[in-house]
Amino acid sequence: MNLSQAFKMAVKSILSKKMRSLLTMLGIIIGVAAVVIMVSTIQGQNKKNMEYIESQGTNKIDVRAWRYDGKDVSQDLYNYCLSLSDLIEGITPNGQINNEVVVKYGTKTYSTYNWDNWEDMISVNLGNDQYGLCNNYTIAKGRELSHLDVEKEHNVCVLGGRVAEMLFDFVDPLEKTITLNGTPFKVVGVYERKNVDNWPEMDNIILIPYTFNRSMNNNQPIESYSVKAVSALASTQATTWLQGYLSGLIPEGTGYYNAQGSNASIDSANEYLRSQALVLGGIAGISLLVGGIGIMNIMLVTVTERTREIGIRKAIGAERKSIVAQFLIEACMLCCIGGLIGILIGYLGTLIAGKALLNMIIYPDAFITLLAFGVSLGLGIAFGLYPAIKASGLQPVVALRAE
Repeated sequence: MNLSQAFKMAVKSILSKKMRSLLTMLGIIIGVAAVVIMVSTIQGQNKKNMEYIESQGTNKIDVRAWRYDGKDVSQDLYNYCLSLSDLIEGITPNGQINNEVVVKYGTKTYSTYNWDNWEDMISVNLGNDQYGLCNNYTIAKGRELSHLDVEKEHNVCVLGGRVAEMLFDFVDPLEKTITLNGTPFKVVGVYERKNVDNWPEMDNIILIPYTFNRSMNNNQPIESYSVKAVSALASTQATTWLQGYLSGLIPEGTGYYNAQGSNASIDSANEYLRSQALVLGGIAGISLLVGGIGIMNIMLVTVTERTREIGIRKAIGAERKSIVAQFLIEACMLCCIGGLIGILIGYLGTLIAGKALLNMIIYPDAFITLLAFGVSLGLGIAFGLYPAIKASGLQPVVALRAE
């Protein structure tokens, strides 16, 4: 019997018991679909995280530091970073107005508490003249805040690219005045839009001098800072130096501090996603294993049902390898058909999961698709081999006696 005949017999056997074949494939379908959806969603999450981290700029160090007694450490930290000029090229507070701020220009009004439409929710940030440098913003129009703006607490602001469009449409915003909770602020600059997918809030900022923390933020201490290192190597060295300095500035039990480079953030994110992938992959793997056992169980039942047929074929001269091929092809066909259906469901599920969980469109890549199909085929061979060998080992005389 050649392969063509074996395929025809396998198809005939599968179609003769459609419901049983479908139920047999169900475990494979669920397992493959789960693998495709889980792996693709994790890859989408990883892509989203990397886009966010990269948009923040390279060689960035995120510093968090505060004292329980409320003492401001920003000036001490600023002066120390200036002393490391061979490693650090900039530092800025990364504060935020926590109270609700109503932003107005002409007839347009927006709120920092616009939870009903989060894509239009504006953030009023506190920083200095190095805010753009440290947070990877580029001036499109006008200028950055100046040191004098910060020191003299001038009522000036720099707008994120999307905020400028929201408030001014096609009008040039430079030298125009907006109000924040009724306080006028003159627009002196506009940042270019970063246009990072699913992170519109990065362009929804209004930057004002951090010295307004006293009057607009109930003088709450600023706890977050961004430091820009001159290189990747300098970032690692500066992080170590900053940790050492902060341990002296904020002794144990008097506050909290931490300095983490952007590379460490990437490593932490990747490690978390790897752990998540292992757990979810294990769950999907168990489903595939159960599906494979189901395939083997049904093939053993099939061998029992077709014992007499096997005996007749062996009696007229069929070789063991042709019997093995027939049943192995049938098992592989069940797994491959189940795998293809699982991949299709996985594609649809990935699109739904990406939109629902990450607000982005995700497509499984070719490698995941080929891997899923390869696993399906491998399961067919692995779990179909024993029933096929068992069938080929039946003695013709014994098989012909079977009812």
